[in-house]
Amino acid sequence: MSISRTKTGGVVVIILLLLFLDQALKIWIKTNFNLHESREIFPWFHLFFTENPGMAFGLEVIDKRILSIVRIFAAILLAIFLVRIIKRNYSFGFTVCIALIFVGAVGNIFDSVFYGNIFDTGTVFNPDIDRWVGYQGISKFSSNGYAPALQGCVVDMLYFPLIDTTLPSWLPVWGGKDFVFFRPIFNLADSSICVGVFALLIFFRRTLSKSLSKE
Repeated sequence: MSISRTKTGGVVVIILLLLFLDQALKIWIKTNFNLHESREIFPWFHLFFTENPGMAFGLEVIDKRILSIVRIFAAILLAIFLVRIIKRNYSFGFTVCIALIFVGAVGNIFDSVFYGNIFDTGTVFNPDIDRWVGYQGISKFSSNGYAPALQGCVVDMLYFPLIDTTLPSWLPVWGGKDFVFFRPIFNLADSSICVGVFALLIFFRRTLSKSLSKE
């Protein structure tokens, strides 16, 4: 077997494994936790179930349907780019970084596209009060669904309150207020994107510039 085929096989295994782990954890959380339920694993690591109608780390910026379409389009472009760099025999490390970003995009697309159709309850937008509204109880699989196509919410659960304290009263503005670091709640797909992007910027900036210049 050629080195190129070995690299391709390794990348495919990484993609499939991470997609499986991402979806398995999300489905387990969705079908076993109440919304906003938290379970402490370690003092610095909790499983905290929340649903995100927006982008990574809870950011809400555009219409949910538009966001889902943008995600799908971005994943298609990443897939095309990934195939090209594999064919051009770029380094395994660089290829894995692009694969990680691709996995993260696809992982969250699954939630947006399918979760609204396969679960009976979920966070939905209420136009009467102009806000997203949660639900009571634990979700179950259902053919009825809780939201139209492309409007499912992304499941987040990884919470790392590495520092959870009250700031000293003598501090201006923030004195006496609660302080948590790291506050955002995210999932494996978000982590995959972040690791891929940071690794690109730290180790493969020249390779990235070279690869983009050839497109």
